[in-house]
Amino acid sequence: MDQVKKLRNDFPILKGKLIGRPLIYLDNAATTQKPNQVISKLCEFYENYNSNIHRAVYAISEEATIAYEQVRTKIADFLKAEDPAEIIFTRGTTESINLIAYSYGEKNIKKGDEIVVSDLEHHSNFLPWKALCERKGAKLKVLESDEKGDFVNIKDVIGKKTKLIAVTLMSNAIGLIPNLKEVFEAGKKAGAKILLDGAQYVPHFGFSLEETDPDFLVFSGHKMLGPMGVGVLYVKMETLEEMDPFLYGGEMVTEVTEKDVTWNDLPYKFEAGTPSVADVISFGAALDYLDKIDMTEMQNHINDLTEYAFKQLNKIDEISIVSPDNTDINGGVIAFNVDDVHPHDVGTILDKEGIAVRTGHHCAQPLMNKLGLTGTVRISFYLYNTKEEIEILVNALKKVQEIFFNEE
Repeated sequence: MDQVKKLRNDFPILKGKLIGRPLIYLDNAATTQKPNQVISKLCEFYENYNSNIHRAVYAISEEATIAYEQVRTKIADFLKAEDPAEIIFTRGTTESINLIAYSYGEKNIKKGDEIVVSDLEHHSNFLPWKALCERKGAKLKVLESDEKGDFVNIKDVIGKKTKLIAVTLMSNAIGLIPNLKEVFEAGKKAGAKILLDGAQYVPHFGFSLEETDPDFLVFSGHKMLGPMGVGVLYVKMETLEEMDPFLYGGEMVTEVTEKDVTWNDLPYKFEAGTPSVADVISFGAALDYLDKIDMTEMQNHINDLTEYAFKQLNKIDEISIVSPDNTDINGGVIAFNVDDVHPHDVGTILDKEGIAVRTGHHCAQPLMNKLGLTGTVRISFYLYNTKEEIEILVNALKKVQEIFFNEE
């Protein structure tokens, strides 16, 4: 993007004050950095109207409530949801999925039912369903993906007993964007509910509920320039109305007696206790920031970086790339290994060069087991990354070569 150099000035952490040199941040699949506009909004809340929401009648509480609820509306508009009440705030994607597992799953999954996940899932979209199946006597079945992102066993996995399908829109571990068309078709035919994990996909591509019609959608604010501690859970209204609360406490009730409880209106029924008010409001600033950026141009920029990185990494003989090199099915993540060098060792050497990457199994051990790997080095791009950073990365990887392969 033409404006990359300009917008990089909005991200103070890239100056690298802690490490004494500019930070090359390539761990965006874990969390993105925050622009000044988001940081300022966080400070603005605490400096000017720090208070709890919904419960008080004084001025700063009313201001906080308005700002908080405006973000819910922004998210509904961003997703093209029919009603802001379909948007529930959680602490993150993990909590959102667990909320569904308890609030929907405990009530609707019975012994003998089947829940379907894929082999691409983050542990957050695998373990809650595994645990639910164990509690309810249901069966967990796994869709198997190929290198093109197609699932090869849909007919064997999705059928009359399928009650819920929980799949990612983009793998956090290798960047693969799976083809979900046939999964959707088979799921709808089976009458199953469909959950989409958009934690990686939504920050890069957005999402339209008008174009795709899941029952549940989850993603996190901190992966799209927002602060940590904000998760977004979309639930289709007719499903939401049938679900029981996940957490119990203040705000999620309207009346409590010793004999009876009346739940609060949606979505507050699912937002017990004091929410992350400052973080939600700051996430609104992140949405405003992204709204000023052409998402298509950002996608093209990330695709350009990804293609360039593949080209440069392929010049190094000792590097084995795991991620698909086709940007039509790769969302800006490249996982690789340096032959016979532990990923953590590679990450440590890169850190000495001011380069932040992720190493390990990326909370996707079923996928790593399938690939025959214990872990990888993962680089992931966002709107502020540059080709110059990739060149510095490649030079640093050559130092890894020198250390491990040129010893006499």
